[in-house]
Amino acid sequence: MGVKKLIDIYKKIDEHLMNDHRPSEFLNRLLYENSLDQYPFSMLSSLVKVEQSPVHHPEGNVWNHTMLVLDIAAQRKKLSRDSRVFMWSALLHDLGKAPATKIRKGKITAYDHDKMGAELARRFLNEFNEDSDFISKVTAMVRWHMQILFVVKDLPFANIKEMLEQVPPEEIALLGYCDRMGRGELTEEKERAEEENIRIFIEKCRQVLDNTGNPR
Repeated sequence: MGVKKLIDIYKKIDEHLMNDHRPSEFLNRLLYENSLDQYPFSMLSSLVKVEQSPVHHPEGNVWNHTMLVLDIAAQRKKLSRDSRVFMWSALLHDLGKAPATKIRKGKITAYDHDKMGAELARRFLNEFNEDSDFISKVTAMVRWHMQILFVVKDLPFANIKEMLEQVPPEEIALLGYCDRMGRGELTEEKERAEEENIRIFIEKCRQVLDNTGNPR
């Protein structure tokens, strides 16, 4: 597949991300047509082979999860400050799970997939000569998309101050919500729980903002 064809696919994906109510349908079609086999799209297609913990991800592999997240994001993209950054972040947010996923003591883990994913997202977008500001914004979203979990649970991986230097907390909250909801069957109880997590996350971020004087 030549460079022109790769660019054409990228542009079509971009169009469907911005306009479709269920962009997963187009992405799945590309997958089944083997249109995502060549680098850098292989970063996405390889997610089909990456399994996840059945406890936390009953939907199955990382590709399935990404498609669920993508469709939820499509329904909420108007809430984002930059819907294009938001949608590409949703598509690329778990690229890091391919290299990060390991089996430890009988459990499937993906430690540091957020950090690894940020670098992979940068490489992916650089292949298409995207604007550097756009790449930086998407990369930051991917890098910090796990912060809701870390902050709400007071885990040592939480780093609100550094996150706030790179991305608005509301954007991470929006992506994080889609990420958490893209896991198997949606229920009202699950939705309420995640909305409460977002409230706590935003509140903790605002406390840091108040203490540092950060204008965000």
